[in-house]
Amino acid sequence: MSLNRLLAVELADIGDLILVTPALAALRETFSTAQIDMLTTAHAAPILNGTGLVDDVLLFNKFAFDRPRDLLRPANLREAVRLAKRLRAGHYDAVLIFHHLTTRFGALKYAALAMATGAPRRVGLDNGKGWFLTDRVTDLGFGAKHQVEYWLEVAGLIGAVSSDRRLHVGVSKADRQWAREHLPDGETFVAVHPGSGGYSMARRWEPEKFAAVADALHLNYGASIVLVGGPNDGADEVLKHMKHAPINLVGQTTLNQLAAVLARCETYIGADSGILHLAAASSPKTLTYGLYGPSNHLAWGPWWADTAADAEIIRSDVLCSPCSYVGHTIGLRNGCAARTCMKLIRPEDIPGVVLDKQDGWTHLERYKSWRERSAPALTILGVPIDALTFDDLLDRIGAWVGGQSARQICTVNPEFVMTAQHDVNFFNILNRVDLCIPDGVGLLWAARRLGHPLPERVTGSDGVPLIAERAAREGWRLFLLGAAPGVAEKAAHILCERYPGLQIAGTYAGSPAAEEEDGIVARVNASRADILLVAYGAPNQDKWIARNLPRLQVGVAMGIGGALDFIAGTAARAPVWMRQAGIEWLHRLIRQPWRWRRMLKLPLFVLAVLMRGSRGPAAFVGVDNRRGKA
Repeated sequence: MSLNRLLAVELADIGDLILVTPALAALRETFSTAQIDMLTTAHAAPILNGTGLVDDVLLFNKFAFDRPRDLLRPANLREAVRLAKRLRAGHYDAVLIFHHLTTRFGALKYAALAMATGAPRRVGLDNGKGWFLTDRVTDLGFGAKHQVEYWLEVAGLIGAVSSDRRLHVGVSKADRQWAREHLPDGETFVAVHPGSGGYSMARRWEPEKFAAVADALHLNYGASIVLVGGPNDGADEVLKHMKHAPINLVGQTTLNQLAAVLARCETYIGADSGILHLAAASSPKTLTYGLYGPSNHLAWGPWWADTAADAEIIRSDVLCSPCSYVGHTIGLRNGCAARTCMKLIRPEDIPGVVLDKQDGWTHLERYKSWRERSAPALTILGVPIDALTFDDLLDRIGAWVGGQSARQICTVNPEFVMTAQHDVNFFNILNRVDLCIPDGVGLLWAARRLGHPLPERVTGSDGVPLIAERAAREGWRLFLLGAAPGVAEKAAHILCERYPGLQIAGTYAGSPAAEEEDGIVARVNASRADILLVAYGAPNQDKWIARNLPRLQVGVAMGIGGALDFIAGTAARAPVWMRQAGIEWLHRLIRQPWRWRRMLKLPLFVLAVLMRGSRGPAAFVGVDNRRGKA
């Protein structure tokens, strides 16, 4: 079948359309005489001006149809009918959907759109929701491949190939002349974009840090700083903190003029946004620094066709990042309340501001380090479980004490696993930490059923005294964080009496609230502790550790739940015979009847293991967040 009329669909924002342009170039090169139309949004459409990649641009306000109830509005229904008629009149031979089918409603929208064209070939990514597609590329999840690579594969399904994998953006002679008038020859320009688009404010960096970077580059290198972006990108706050006057082009350019401006800049600095991708598309000579926190840099990092040396991803390496668009789910679109991932990026992490990197690690190198760890013994409902004994755990801790970066250990029980089935942030953390030890008899049962029996149950409650005993012999310093006021101090006193020579570097109750993070981290680091034991309860303790791990100057950080209460005697632990029988949960239920709702997770855990075994939630599981996978 000949393909003479093609429709490409990308209904998102500026950066998303830019990342489709290599696939459009492949379509144009392969089907040079075909009619190629593009369905996109009015906001992003100017990207294609003058590129020659498409013959006609069809505009559609996709954002008016983001929720099912939007379909009930008469104006929206009329607009949908008009679009369907126009698409049907196009007599397309193939429609290419350049979107992930992330939500059920989204998949239905694209199915309706594709079917409305009447095209015999419907091409796109399939993650299990692509029933309407005739030609499919397997969707391995966000970040398993860069978006550009996904879209080139989609175009390749109909035979489109090209050696040109560059990004494209339309820039006219008039646009270049405008940029030359505002940025004359003979100067070195650095573009700074403090915004992140309107989709997720959590991606933004603090204005005072942008100002510090801009002032340092101007002072150290004589660079002329060019502020760019839209009126809602927070440039006013950056200007308040700057010590010199930049060239302020915020809100003064068209999209195509901005591309010409960025092409005249030697360096671009900004958070994840469409403007970042515009910078990468504008000129191969523009060095692009992208700041990433909640968003998935593996999917939306700066794209360069020929070399990775022209762009650098700056991250803080918190284990809970990325938390949005991971696996097959949107995840935490707006990040978490703490936003520690962006807060921990420092001005001196931008090359040229201060060249030294803490501990000799760049953020990207540290990120790769945890991704290269060995795979766990097994996974239960998508959660990794490591096969360890108590002796193995103590030996592992000993190997990490004094290391150049902190390591995180999670004590996993069936409640953890079930919480992770609906908490994507917790699910990702458990898949990214250094160790997940089996704290729960239910995990031993599940492991046996899955054919990977574990040597023993390694609990936090039993582990803390053993860690203290080894610490007394080895000289490790412990910091006890969490529990109710006074509990950590009492537990420390008891442990020191029980294990002479034990050094307790510090105790503090505090809380996992975002506003207390800086003070608690400073307190822990000042104590010169080797091991941090955190008793905030799951999953708060594990999330707290994960988002603060890069700046904790300890060898090991471990969540221990109610262990301090048991040691201090403020909570009674089950008799030994109940623990050995695996019914410690019953003792807790008798003493704390209010826990009955939490206990319901135990039979649900058994049922889930019987039904899914090792498989995690389909929406959460993607290559990018599996430990031991690249």
